[in-house]
Amino acid sequence: MVAQNKPEKPAPGGNAAAAAAEAKRASKKAAENINSRLALVMKSGKFQLGYKTALKTLRSGKAKLVIISSNIQPVRKSELEYFAMLSKTGVHHYAGSNSDLGTACGRYFRVSVLAITDAGDSDIIKAMPTE
Repeated sequence: MVAQNKPEKPAPGGNAAAAAAEAKRASKKAAENINSRLALVMKSGKFQLGYKTALKTLRSGKAKLVIISSNIQPVRKSELEYFAMLSKTGVHHYAGSNSDLGTACGRYFRVSVLAITDAGDSDIIKAMPTE
């Protein structure tokens, strides 16, 4: 009799819980990674905070990377993505809210959009995949 190779079914809750925990750890590590790179940009680079100034830098072609918070209005988000596509600028969708992005920038207010014009000592532009 020939034995057939059947894929093993994962134990209920066993592997799924481990995979979820691993994904949570990976996303937390990625968030720490972006936050540390953002802190370095804030110290040594040039940037614009806010929707209006980010649009101005995108239109002028000076922006190298645009970081958008997760809870920005959908119309604004699509407009920023459109201008970034026209100016061939990378876009990164920040996993946290605008409060989290403001805290990551070292500010005590909410930041929905961050346009980086000069990364300074940080390698954030090379490290962030363009979406």
